[in-house]
Amino acid sequence: MSPRRVTSEAPAVSAELFAPVGNEVELCYQTFGDPDGEPLLLVMGLSGPMTWWDQAFCEQLASAGFHVVRYDNRDTGRSSRIAAPARPDQLVKAFATGRANAPYSMSDLAGDAVALLDHLGLPSAHLVGVSMGGMIAQTVAVEHTTRVRSLTSISSTTGRRTVGWQHPSLLPRLIAPRKAGREAYVETSLAMWSLIGSAAYASDPDALRTRAEATFDRGVSASGAVRQMLAILTQDDRTPRLRSLRVPALVIHGTADKMVHVSGGRSTAAAIPGAELLTVDGMGHDLPPELFGTFVEAIARTADRAS
Repeated sequence: MSPRRVTSEAPAVSAELFAPVGNEVELCYQTFGDPDGEPLLLVMGLSGPMTWWDQAFCEQLASAGFHVVRYDNRDTGRSSRIAAPARPDQLVKAFATGRANAPYSMSDLAGDAVALLDHLGLPSAHLVGVSMGGMIAQTVAVEHTTRVRSLTSISSTTGRRTVGWQHPSLLPRLIAPRKAGREAYVETSLAMWSLIGSAAYASDPDALRTRAEATFDRGVSASGAVRQMLAILTQDDRTPRLRSLRVPALVIHGTADKMVHVSGGRSTAAAIPGAELLTVDGMGHDLPPELFGTFVEAIARTADRAS
């Protein structure tokens, strides 16, 4: 691996492209920066399209010498919808027991990420995942170890049910049927982010509304959200396999995260040998722009350990 080439030039940004990744799944993706830079794959969380990785954040990573790839997970944004039934009542059982008939697994979502790397001709990449995306990135690391140069897990957890829990006040919202229509989606989104956003880094309500509107227009799937939640709730505990990792790792977690308790991040860092734990006071379950510089510096520091 060559050293990262930091640049002050505006990074190149690709059009939105599509990659067939098998099993009739096609992923929408986009790249930032020099193709000869260090490859870095961004993996988003539950129901979040790739555009939830803020463009300014992607450009900062590209300026730090990375060739950045962001993508829509299956059942999200412009990527394929899965033709499998998913009922909200299944979530109740999954929350209670960790068992349910999930249409696909965390391993399947990790397989999508690996297949995207194959499509791009990348033998390996630095992986950065947030929330469910952190679970996917961890799964790639333990199931496809040679494909991961470094691992950054943000606001995520190991899959162990005794850590990384949701605040009880969120559960009714998570299992409630979703109302149809653009305005209903926007209002539900604003209400949720008001609960899980960063207490110390207040979001602009107008910016949140604009993002919610763009997310709906890009494509949302209520059944897809249920399928993704079932994959989360039925995932295995990765702790034993995380202990076997020998890749540089960074774990970032907010102390005010109500969606995934900070115990999930602490347990992740404790499980991975040599992992760096960065806890951020007052940060919730979002990526505040005020912290972009801190995140980029930490991700770059972790990637450099792989060199």
